[in-house]
Amino acid sequence: MGRGQEEKSMMRRSLAVVCVVAFVAAGCSGGDEDAGRSPSGASDVTAAPDNTVAGTDVVVPDTAAPSTPGEGWTVLVYSIADTDLEPFLMEDVTEMGAVGSGAGVNIVGLVDRSSDYSSEPVLGIDDWVGGKLLHIGQGEAEVLAELGDVNTGDPQLLADFIAAGITSYPAERYSLIISDHGASWPGVGGDESSGYDALDLAELQAGIAAGLEAAGVDKLDLLGFDACLMATYEVASTMAPLADRLIASQELEPGHGWDYRTLQMLNDDPNTDVDTLGTAIIDGFEAQALSFGTDAEITLSLIDLTQMPTVEAAMNDFTTVLTERAAALGPVIGRNRESTLSFGRNPDPANDTNMVDLGILVAEIGVDALDVSDQADAVIRALNDSVLHTVAGAATRDATGLSIYFPQQQQWFSGDYASVGAAAGWAGFLNAYYAGGAAIPEDEQPEFSTDDANIFFDEDGLNIVGEFDIAAEGNISDAYIDYGIVDADGTITFIGSEPAEAAQDGSGFALGIYDLTALTISDGIDTAYAYLELNYDQESGYTTIDVPLAYYAPGEDEEYKDVLLSLVLDAEGNVISETYYAFNSELGTYGELTADPEGIIVPTVLEYGPDGTSEWVPTSDVGLFADLPKLAYDLETLESGTELYVELTVEDFGGNTDFVSAYATVA
Repeated sequence: MGRGQEEKSMMRRSLAVVCVVAFVAAGCSGGDEDAGRSPSGASDVTAAPDNTVAGTDVVVPDTAAPSTPGEGWTVLVYSIADTDLEPFLMEDVTEMGAVGSGAGVNIVGLVDRSSDYSSEPVLGIDDWVGGKLLHIGQGEAEVLAELGDVNTGDPQLLADFIAAGITSYPAERYSLIISDHGASWPGVGGDESSGYDALDLAELQAGIAAGLEAAGVDKLDLLGFDACLMATYEVASTMAPLADRLIASQELEPGHGWDYRTLQMLNDDPNTDVDTLGTAIIDGFEAQALSFGTDAEITLSLIDLTQMPTVEAAMNDFTTVLTERAAALGPVIGRNRESTLSFGRNPDPANDTNMVDLGILVAEIGVDALDVSDQADAVIRALNDSVLHTVAGAATRDATGLSIYFPQQQQWFSGDYASVGAAAGWAGFLNAYYAGGAAIPEDEQPEFSTDDANIFFDEDGLNIVGEFDIAAEGNISDAYIDYGIVDADGTITFIGSEPAEAAQDGSGFALGIYDLTALTISDGIDTAYAYLELNYDQESGYTTIDVPLAYYAPGEDEEYKDVLLSLVLDAEGNVISETYYAFNSELGTYGELTADPEGIIVPTVLEYGPDGTSEWVPTSDVGLFADLPKLAYDLETLESGTELYVELTVEDFGGNTDFVSAYATVA
């Protein structure tokens, strides 16, 4: 036994008994409703004469030197670092200190730190726990107030911070940046020392509005979310009355987030306008992602929120006609939903964020359903006018700037979505769409003529073919194959899933092809199979692979973090991007994993027992060292003699499915 194996044996955990790698549904984040965070509580915020704000300890001393009114920028940064993203957010504060407040900008931060994830000093200030109000200078920061154990999920705190920052540092232009976990329409944040309390959209709206009112400012020039998944129709529509511009990402953000050194341009030119700043922030984010090798799946958008009333009017017309014709257009909508670029994906649909690109979805529906094409065109025109600048990676290159919530099936739809006021029309359409799917007659649901598939091997791998009743053809929205290795006791270990094809030509044939490779991950000592969900972009040649894993910190035998590994491969099969995202079950969203190299990463696979039970299980009872940059990935060809099980499934837009299956032995 080698050194590495001995160390793993000392850390050995009973992974064999971790039978189910639990994931919590990703669409239900919104914070603790019992924590006194009612939006109405933020509406009475008032500025006190001594530069305090009523109701909190956000205090700016009279000795603070305000900028000259009417010049430059004040950038307010609400850093929710009392989470597992603390190390990344402290790097962001350091980047702000590389610029520092000066002739063109005052940078004011409310920085709430955790006791668990980082102990590094920042800008000359020793590690701290709780909140500090900082005026950030070049290479240093002045502590304006010690806030103690604050709850960054409280909209009152956000309101007070905005009011204090603007009152003490008046400027010509104002920006507010909120940084931490993002969950799309459920909101942002998740203060771990306050029960993972997050700010939902209603609380964000109330807190920002109250802070601006207390400071006597009508709107922000720029509102930014340095967080995952926040570039959505729901967010933009809700925030539109509060700011002229929005910067946010459709996709999960890598941990490094934005490059705050971009703010130097404000000191260089205090008259920098909001669009110039916004464009520079996006370009700086792209450059930093390129330097970190995380650029393959990035997105970031600059949205003109003054255009949102036009977008909303077009969306209302579009959703009205869709709702009226949801049953008839269900197959078209379902097929386009399935093929539309999506964000925050997960192999388990219960944990998928269910966010899809709005521009792509609407455009494709308009092409395939001519009776709604005029309304679709109006939405696209309005979106084009509202999205001023974007960046996207190789795997997200078609992203148009804003996403929207669209679970494929009603069972994954979150009831909390009904509380998002800006989404009322879209929620009505979704309900009509699901009702249309539920009403599909039984004789028009997918049904294969036989349970056994036809299989054959060729140069592409294992082909599986089935024939389904053509009465269902018009309703089919998806086809896919699942494949696994058959163990000696009959247990099937599924190692992958990928798209298949269902003919739309009246033939009734469906076809899936498995190339007989399996994903392995190695730490140089041990190698383990991993489950993958594969999506291939035929136009670009890029492949994205999502892999579920579990991470155990050193010394932990039972507690683990659910992790999603996102890989991007180029046309030659080379891995060009790899990012590990930790799933936060309290928030229902992801943030880049900070792993101790001495911790353990365990790939997980879906196992079907001979008795018909299924569970997610680890592929190794030892695991791999979590020195993430050193882990190696390979798509290995299965050995001759490997016994396989493969399923070919077709699904209609109502979620009805049928499948054919076969066993085969690799030659």
